[in-house]
Amino acid sequence: MKILVVDDDENIRLIASYSLVGDDVHVIEAASGAAALELAKDEVPDVILLDMMMPNMDGKTTLARLKECPETKPIPVIFFTAKVQAHEMETYIGLGAAGVIMKPFDPISLLDQVVVMLEKH
Repeated sequence: MKILVVDDDENIRLIASYSLVGDDVHVIEAASGAAALELAKDEVPDVILLDMMMPNMDGKTTLARLKECPETKPIPVIFFTAKVQAHEMETYIGLGAAGVIMKPFDPISLLDQVVVMLEKH
């Protein structure tokens, strides 16, 4: 499985990448929504973990742009966010997200959370 981790915080990307790496998992990283759009087209990941709050292009805008492109439209996106209420989770799912993982996340269970959300999606 190839996972694209998108977050403007280098430390979050680093922790997530180390948490996700396994025998069958390859992690690629992007520091912005714009970089994520390019990497998603070039790398075609199996899933994208997308930070909601980023400068210039937030997670909602990045998701909308991913859904506009035929190459990236089918890629499941899981939002990564520190600020989320129950009603906001429903909104994010309504936007087309496969799920929402709250920060701070548990590094030990991160991969399991991603797999469960992909199975439900």
